[in-house]
Amino acid sequence: MNVARRMTIRAAAVCACALVVLWPVRPAYAGELRAGAARIEITPGAGEALPLAGYGSRVDPHKGVHDPLYVRALVVDDGERQGAVISCDVLSITEQMWQRSSARLARETGIAAELALIAATHTHGAPSSRRVKPEFEERAARWTERVEDAIFQAVRQAKSALQPARFGVAKGKAFVNTNRRARMADGGWGLGINLEGPSDRTLAVVKFETPAGEPIAILMNYPVHGTVMGPRNYQITGDLPGATARYVERHFGDKMVALWTSGASGDQNPIYATQDNFERVDALARILGEETVSLASRVRTSPRVRISGAQRVVTCPGQKRADESTPPRPPIRFVDADPVAIRVSLLRIGHLALAGVSGEVLTMIGERLKAESPFSNTYMVTHANGAVGYIPDDAAYDQVSYEIWVSPIKRGCAENAIVGALLDMMDQH
Repeated sequence: MNVARRMTIRAAAVCACALVVLWPVRPAYAGELRAGAARIEITPGAGEALPLAGYGSRVDPHKGVHDPLYVRALVVDDGERQGAVISCDVLSITEQMWQRSSARLARETGIAAELALIAATHTHGAPSSRRVKPEFEERAARWTERVEDAIFQAVRQAKSALQPARFGVAKGKAFVNTNRRARMADGGWGLGINLEGPSDRTLAVVKFETPAGEPIAILMNYPVHGTVMGPRNYQITGDLPGATARYVERHFGDKMVALWTSGASGDQNPIYATQDNFERVDALARILGEETVSLASRVRTSPRVRISGAQRVVTCPGQKRADESTPPRPPIRFVDADPVAIRVSLLRIGHLALAGVSGEVLTMIGERLKAESPFSNTYMVTHANGAVGYIPDDAAYDQVSYEIWVSPIKRGCAENAIVGALLDMMDQH
């Protein structure tokens, strides 16, 4: 990338926000890769009914289980350092969940916080762990503890399963998402289908296998909301992310673990949604699953890797609506609010750069990062290591849609801060 351009990005990031560097890690020499993976079920049992997360209209507890929820973990080792990617079938990983889980992982497994990506699949079919009625608060706290314990147990099991491995990356296309920021009949912007809006259809597949070619784990990255099942669904479900992961695992006879991570999907919905038809979930999952399997069959793997990572917290000015009614009444006005701390994370595994962001990032920030990254295999992992809400790119604020009027972040900071910090970390690691 042009050096002057990158210096401009860095300068803008520093001017727009405060940067706090957390635990820098120097690159290690490439060593022989070991990898291990594990899966822990977290499906609520009898007596654990809670409202489902993701839609404010669902205040009553769930009424059954359609498919199980899991925490899936991948641990990688280059002989000097160990890193972990954890995929959780929940709506979000809150700041408190990340703080407790990352500290426990560091203390009890030796995996440093800056080398762990704890990410939510963002399914809207998992129990809510916050903002519930008082009668559900104790149950929600127990559910959160269960998820956090599963994160630890899955990493511990994956670490105990470490074995010599090879890994490689492939990317393809899957046309199962669409931009959802659409012009409404009244001239405003709202949730809909915008086929002309930006969408990234890239499906990234990272394959880990034994030297003999037996699969250990597959890491998927694709930008789409887990919202095929809409707000009238009251059954527990992993939605599209969960169904895709299960499809891949079934293909390999459940002898491996498939981890879903979400790309920059803040403005991306599935191409169609439903209220009561899980066949549509399975249909879209099959498209993603078959492309994943096809890509995995063509991956060229290598046993030599170097693992490194870093984290930073970028702080941006906050905003809130002057009129907090839902839905808002036009004209929508914003006032200043408390600053917002966004955690950005980098986990490098050889030539792969996983860029974690603690929020729902809109497409164009992810696209800009990929275009300016020095690594061709750069993939943004959103809903990772915290949850600050929607993170729009600067241009998106021109269309005041749902993602804008619920975002806690004021225009003019987040895009440059996130991209600039990640590029800087890539240079150092």
